[in-house]
This record gives sequence, C-alpha cells and structure tokens, in this order.
Amino acid sequence: MIDNPRSPRIRAVAKLRKKDARSQTGLFLLEGPQAVAEALTYRPELVVELYSTPTAFERFTDIAQTAVDAGVDVEFVTEQVLDAIADTVTPQGIVAVCHQFPTSVRDLLPPLDPKGDSGPRLIAVLEEVRDPGNAGTIIRAADAAGADGVILSGRSVDLYNPKVVRATTGSIFHLAIAVGPAVETVLERTRSAGLQILAADIKGEPLPAVRAEGLLALPTAWLFGNEARGLSDAQLALADRTVSVPLYGHAESMNLATAASVCLYESAFAQRA
Repeated sequence: MIDNPRSPRIRAVAKLRKKDARSQTGLFLLEGPQAVAEALTYRPELVVELYSTPTAFERFTDIAQTAVDAGVDVEFVTEQVLDAIADTVTPQGIVAVCHQFPTSVRDLLPPLDPKGDSGPRLIAVLEEVRDPGNAGTIIRAADAAGADGVILSGRSVDLYNPKVVRATTGSIFHLAIAVGPAVETVLERTRSAGLQILAADIKGEPLPAVRAEGLLALPTAWLFGNEARGLSDAQLALADRTVSVPLYGHAESMNLATAASVCLYESAFAQRA
C-alpha cells in the first residue's frame, strides 16, 4: 500500500490536475466510482492505473472485478494519499489515470457523402465556453439526447479539466468529442458535412416558432457561446438561424447548460418523431 502523499509517483499523478501536466503526458484524472465504472465498461483500454483505498475497493466490488479482468494496475492507497491525488474536497475512494482520446473534427464531420449515406445528425459546438461545469453538463446532455458528438473550440475550457470530466459523469466515454480550431473553421466543416447551424442566443427567434417550421428535424449543429458574452455578431452571421429559448417566468436568464439541454432535446424529439 502506498502511504506517502509526497512520493514521486503520487506527486506525478497529482500534477495531472494541472493543464500543463496533462498536455505533456497525454493523461488525465478520472474520479469517483461512477465515472471509473463507465471507463472500464466502455473504454477499458484507456485506463492506465487505478488508485483505491481498501475500503472503497471492497465497497465497489463490481468495479474492482472489472478492473482486475481488464488487467488494470490497481494500487491501494491511504485516505491521505487519495486526498493528495484527487481534485475534489471529499473524494469517493477511487481515482483512475487515463489516456486522453480526443476525436478529430475531420473524423466527426466527414464531407457529405454524394451517395446519400447518413452522416452525423446532431452535434453541439461550444465556442469559448469557459465554465467546466457547463461544458461537462452539455456533454452529458448531448450524450443523453443521442447526439453524435460535441466539438469544443480552441478557446473553450480544457476537455480534460477534472471538473469537466466529473460533470460529464462518464458521458465523456460514450460519444465522440473533438477539440477543434477556431469556431469559423469548425462551422465551415460542419456545413460541408450537410448540417444546418442553429446558434443559441437570446436575440434569436423563439424555439417553438423554429420547431413549428419543421427545421429541428434536419441534421443540426447547435452553436453555444460564452456564458457571459454569448456569441459575437460575426459568429451569429455564420449560422443559418439564431434561436432563443423563451423565458415564460420571471427569471432574468437561463443557465447555459440548461438552455443547451433544451435545444438538444428539442432536436432529438423532432428527429425521432
């Protein structure tokens, strides 16, 4: 059992909380039994090693057995060591180190096939979304809505930020997620793949009106902007339509991740009608 929080190995793992260390190593931290279970179930080849307290290992026997079956290196650690590794204040006893695995924008958005073979029908594009909780929740909502993928522009929060990963609750392992270049380049490729671009912005047409036109049943890329500033006029001009989620009560505004969930599910409902 590892009991020294300052050992070189533990300090190297703890550094993965920082973007520089993640960029240099190509690794990231995965915390909590639910997220680790999803990784072991869907992408076990990505899990490099697992750190667990003996108590947690006994409590989550299904995760323990899956890790052993997958040949993952399991290291028992003390509570103090786990606290030194984890990003959360109260870790749940299990932390994994995983390989990063971004999808390229090119793979997620292949050119429109002239033979008519179906490509992606629903994706979310995040431009300068800086809050890790929002980014992770949108990824989770996209997964739940059956989207084909999510693209984070280069100005958005790091996909492998521990708070982003934690907010996805394992959805990061379920769908393609690309880290793209400038949003203008991403949208150009999106349109070449045969998707319409709907920008979510408070200045847009009400979502029910767009739904009534039947547009939401078409292959769609939803574009979501920065939490404070939204999308610029130049970025809105790149979209086919600008759409707003109406506020029927007295709320001053709606959280970005909540609005994105509504938009993605409206498209999911229309495409499956």
